[in-house]
Amino acid sequence: MRLDKFLKVSRLIKRRTLAKEVADQGRITINGKVVKASTAVKADDELAIRFGQKVVTARVEELKDTVKKEDAARMFTILKEEKLEKIEPQFIDDEN
Repeated sequence: MRLDKFLKVSRLIKRRTLAKEVADQGRITINGKVVKASTAVKADDELAIRFGQKVVTARVEELKDTVKKEDAARMFTILKEEKLEKIEPQFIDDEN
């Protein structure tokens, strides 16, 4: 199953187009490797998705083409969620 479809069906990301954009920006890794939206996802793969200042790591449990909202959470297991430190932009001091 394609990565963007898995993210939509599992409801990790609400829309497939948004999942494709996130993947194309290099914000998703599978087993430590940056991937594209068209990458095939398999059971037991470990996904790391960067949402702004947060990284969510999840393991793929099962693949289904369609699932009810209540059953979507069974498709993955959240392994960890970590906040990234906010990086302040560097400003050039023009007063000197």
